[in-house]
Amino acid sequence: MQFISFYTPNPSAHQGPPSKEYMEQMNKLIEESMKSGELVATGGLTPIQQGVRIVQASGKVTITDGPYIESTEIIGGFAILELPSKEAAIESSKRFLKIAGDGQVTIRPLMTEAETCTNAEELIGSR
Repeated sequence: MQFISFYTPNPSAHQGPPSKEYMEQMNKLIEESMKSGELVATGGLTPIQQGVRIVQASGKVTITDGPYIESTEIIGGFAILELPSKEAAIESSKRFLKIAGDGQVTIRPLMTEAETCTNAEELIGSR
């Protein structure tokens, strides 16, 4: 199963650039996870000030330049995981948080191609 994992750091716990020790530990975890096949892809996100939110409601599009959300909701990074179960994804996230520190991880299963097609067919059929 594939999962997407979003990391939201605790803003008060993460001040300034990461230490050399932190980067070494995180790079080691990423390298080991990639070699084992557990980690498919990962990445960090630029500061929220560089983001833009595009919303459509009742046919009207609204564009808002960042920052546009509370600092406690800012996603700092993501990972795509290939694991056998939700429980394994939880354990993987706990290993990540041991290094990353205070914050939260949200895990959601990715739909398979068949599920995506089925959902699209259901949406089209309901119109």
